[in-house]
Amino acid sequence: MYQNIDELVHAANQLAGLTLAELAERCGIMIPSSLRREKGWIGQLLEFALGASAGSKPQQDFPELGVELKTLPIANNGIPLESTFVCTAPLLHQQKITWETSSVHHKLSAVLWIPVFGDRQQDIASRMIGNPWLWHPTTEQEKIIRRDWEEIMELIALGKVESISARHGEALQLRPKAANGQSLTPAIGSEGTIIQTRPRGFYLRSSFTRELLHMQFYL
Repeated sequence: MYQNIDELVHAANQLAGLTLAELAERCGIMIPSSLRREKGWIGQLLEFALGASAGSKPQQDFPELGVELKTLPIANNGIPLESTFVCTAPLLHQQKITWETSSVHHKLSAVLWIPVFGDRQQDIASRMIGNPWLWHPTTEQEKIIRRDWEEIMELIALGKVESISARHGEALQLRPKAANGQSLTPAIGSEGTIIQTRPRGFYLRSSFTRELLHMQFYL
């Protein structure tokens, strides 16, 4: 669809200034009454509008360009509203995964960030799409994320997944990731046996994305 990254960034720039209602109407997509059950709707809308092809596959949203698309909900005071989901965390076979082959490294090597402005109490339709930017982690940023990833993955491998809290990690954190609390997946338990636990996902802390915003827009 896009010949190069510049074309993708240009297309994303064309969406800046639109409300979600205007973009949803353009795409022929209904706006949900609440994001509580449709938490990923804003991201899905922008993926559809820009023609992202990965869907739920464990690859970048634009694999032909090596670019991941991430929406960033921002309050009207310029502060990110929440942490950013990166990918599902592997809870088994960690010995086969290195930082270089990890989904976190793959997903965060090049990110097209699209801010969406609006406070939590603001209706979904009136929230506005901001100016996108393409981000490649600096050497220092990658070092921080890698260190967090390696520490969390070591704890998972040692059977301590149940003791990992959202407080672990400076930039990257591990949190339950499931549509409901009934979903379970196998993991290594404290005795080295296989247990059933809630799926986990890697998230970038809002403090980290706030720093990215500051570096890009001086917010």
